[in-house]
Amino acid sequence: MEPLERYRPIVDDFDAFLEACERPLGNAARVNTIKASVERTLEALEEEGLAYEQADWNPRVLDLETGSPGSTWTSFHGFTHGQEEVSAVPPVVLDPQPGERVWDSCAAPGGKATQLAALMDDEGTVVANDNNLGRISALRFNAERLGATSLAVTNADARNYSLNRFDFDEFDRALVDAPCTCEGTIRKNPDALDNWSEGAIASVAGVQKGILRRAIQATREGGTVVYSTCTFAPEENEAVVQHALEEEDCRVVDFDLDLEYSPGLTEWDGEEFDSSLERTARIYPHQNDTGGFFVTKLEVTA
Repeated sequence: MEPLERYRPIVDDFDAFLEACERPLGNAARVNTIKASVERTLEALEEEGLAYEQADWNPRVLDLETGSPGSTWTSFHGFTHGQEEVSAVPPVVLDPQPGERVWDSCAAPGGKATQLAALMDDEGTVVANDNNLGRISALRFNAERLGATSLAVTNADARNYSLNRFDFDEFDRALVDAPCTCEGTIRKNPDALDNWSEGAIASVAGVQKGILRRAIQATREGGTVVYSTCTFAPEENEAVVQHALEEEDCRVVDFDLDLEYSPGLTEWDGEEFDSSLERTARIYPHQNDTGGFFVTKLEVTA
């Protein structure tokens, strides 16, 4: 937990934060409304004898009393998909609509991409991209199991993603759930900090900046881009968004979220950020008994 000490000045109730980081994470799943309604899914879980609790902020997110959400009857038949509760936040913030063209730039293994398809009633196009060819098979498997027919899979580096393969030249919305140092996953991955270093943070931040800039460029004027990570490092969060604000035509916008969270930072380690970064969300493990996440909603302005 030593690397997390750097966040003591920015986390309220830091002791509760550390205590939460040391507790194992429960098992969660998302109801896949492409295959079944929430009501039908809950009936199936009850028939299977599995206890569940719906998340207060989203009835489609369930806490399951099972050691393996992926081995349930509902999962096998595509009614549910094992997905950490806080991982379901970015697609909800993006709020895609039926018929739109949506890009998930870093999509594998497909939890958020298929969630986007479900939020769109599987109407429109979700381009699910990932640069890791080895993870594409999991992405395709989950898309097929969950019945996401609106989902198209591509394998490319998101930093220089080309739309020449499509009959359109811009997206309505884009999700950048960026590769990161994964500090916020420590409750389910106790070894998440084993290879932690400030050098690793700096390295991945460069990749994040490139992906976010490309997502903004590929999204139409007035469109929406959501940037998220599962880490606490301001260098990977507010600093990346600040870079986008300086280099691209976009602005940070408000969003509603019925979870407890802390506002984004406007200063870190001597570096100042735009005041609009307060509109971003830092979700800490002790606030909702979840993993950690950072979420920003951007509007493309030109």
